[in-house]
Amino acid sequence: AEIRGHRKTYIGAMPGRIIQHIKKAETSNPVFVLDEIDKLGRSNHGDPSSALLEVLDPEQNNEFYDNYIETEFDLSRVMFIATANNLSTIQGPLLDRMEIIEVNGYTIEEKMEIAKRHLLPKQLEQHGIEAKDITLKPAIIEKVIEEYTRESGVRGLEKKIGSLVRGVATKIAMEEPNEPLLTKTEVEKILGAPIFDKDLYEGNEVAGVVTGLAWTSVGGDILFIEASLSPGKGKLTLTGNLGDVMKESASIAMAYLRSNSAQFGIDFRVFDAWDVHIHVPAGATPKDGPSAGVTMLTALCSAFTQRKVKAHLAMTGEITLRGKVLPVGGIQEKILAAKRANIKEIILSKSNEKDILEIKADYIKDLKFHYVKEMKEVIDLALSKQKVKNPIDLSIKETHKPN
Repeated sequence: AEIRGHRKTYIGAMPGRIIQHIKKAETSNPVFVLDEIDKLGRSNHGDPSSALLEVLDPEQNNEFYDNYIETEFDLSRVMFIATANNLSTIQGPLLDRMEIIEVNGYTIEEKMEIAKRHLLPKQLEQHGIEAKDITLKPAIIEKVIEEYTRESGVRGLEKKIGSLVRGVATKIAMEEPNEPLLTKTEVEKILGAPIFDKDLYEGNEVAGVVTGLAWTSVGGDILFIEASLSPGKGKLTLTGNLGDVMKESASIAMAYLRSNSAQFGIDFRVFDAWDVHIHVPAGATPKDGPSAGVTMLTALCSAFTQRKVKAHLAMTGEITLRGKVLPVGGIQEKILAAKRANIKEIILSKSNEKDILEIKADYIKDLKFHYVKEMKEVIDLALSKQKVKNPIDLSIKETHKPN
């Protein structure tokens, strides 16, 4: 009834929301924003998404019938913009009538510009502070973004900048000495200790430790995948709060390595003599997604060959049982996270090369990209010829049984 209108036989009958707002807009071709269309509820009283089909379908909305005005109305000239957080909860027929535009979260570089141009001036105006009373250097804004907020937008960032401005306003009101240029110490004094830790590249002198790239709802991040061996019977253990997709990636990587052990210089009998444990640190954080296949295979290969992974190298991509490297999404966010973490070289699927071309040249300056199609290329690029200090002895000793 909210969409199609009430019949006049009901008490308090009124036109549907669509007709009401066209009357309010006083034009037949307005822009309508249908906010959070994924929250439409279904009940025994009816299904609003079915009623919306008549509104959004360009083939039939030129004859939209409202029960109250009892006549057809042409909605074909109305521009409908719907927003949603999750497409999976929108009914298929309704989703088919929409053009999908994916909007990613802001990168840290974009957040810094937004803070400088919009958020800080807005907070200064609201608190009656002049620009000369507070100066936020880019390094300070970046510290606030990375260590005090975890979000795809800038709502939390605006609150933190507001706190900094209020800290300065308090000093001015109390007639205390105020240094306009805020330091990291001053920021921590106002906002408290950092809430989030930033992952930085760690030198991996141990075999089996590889740096991967991950996409999260709040941007890109780096993650470490660790593989260790212990004498046993070939059991594979996975820890680190992994989802089903990452568990499958580990199984595929193990299966590929076993079937192609000869080309990597691994004795096939080793797999039945050693247990493998794969761990992704930060066990409290759920992790899933099809981006860790190449990283897991490289970690396993490094552990079984006891060869080091090259310094300042990260990778992302999915693999198949045939050893093909598949493209993945979220490339821009991952690349920017890698650069912030002091990564110098990145391994990607050849199919992701087009995504790199879309990134601003300033963002990827000083980064070296390797585009691969096969897992053999990844191993050749990622593993150095040098073995780690004190490598594990994985050689299988021949035993001769007496006749």
